[in-house]
Amino acid sequence: MTEKPKLYYFDGRGKMEPIRWLLAAAGVEFEEEYLETREQYEKLLQDGSLLFQQVPMVEIDGMKMVQTRAILSYIAGKHNLYGKDLKERAIIDMYVEGTTDLMGLILMFPFLSTEDKEKQLATIIEKATKRYFPVYEKVLKDHGQDFLVGNQFSWADVHLMEALLMVEEKSSNVLAEFPQLQAFKTRISNIPNIKKFLQPGSPRKPAPDDKTVAEVMKVFQ
Repeated sequence: MTEKPKLYYFDGRGKMEPIRWLLAAAGVEFEEEYLETREQYEKLLQDGSLLFQQVPMVEIDGMKMVQTRAILSYIAGKHNLYGKDLKERAIIDMYVEGTTDLMGLILMFPFLSTEDKEKQLATIIEKATKRYFPVYEKVLKDHGQDFLVGNQFSWADVHLMEALLMVEEKSSNVLAEFPQLQAFKTRISNIPNIKKFLQPGSPRKPAPDDKTVAEVMKVFQ
């Protein structure tokens, strides 16, 4: 029996959350080891587990993988979530990169000062509604299909679904002007593996709070 992937990160979203989403979408169960002390992190550094001295790190198929994008690409390819050919893969990559840029704005939000949070929130909403969401709204409207690429469920759909929910946490009516994305969100949330991941008690992490921020600062100094 193949061993479950094992994820090494703190007990929070951060850069590991898209990996949790993608594994869940693929129906893959996984284990986690949470970094709660500086000593745990230093042990990983000392035993050579962190190639570039950074987490996330995922033990999977006999490898100790680092670099979020590399981990996600491997999971997508292994579980048929990466398109039917090279051209579809390139389109998926473009959409994922765009969505990642938007998510990056939200990723740093909990670590900002109160004053900077107000500015960042405005930036997040503006870029979501003016730069990113219109792209996906048009893609879905133009091809009239259920999924972003090749009319099959892919990494691009999973990544966008995660981003939609992240932005909605910041502004609950942010999808008001995007009917295609509203319908997309409903469709994706009803895919059995995604539906399961969205239920209470799943490995999905809540939005980070002050406690999460303090834990991250303690481990990574």
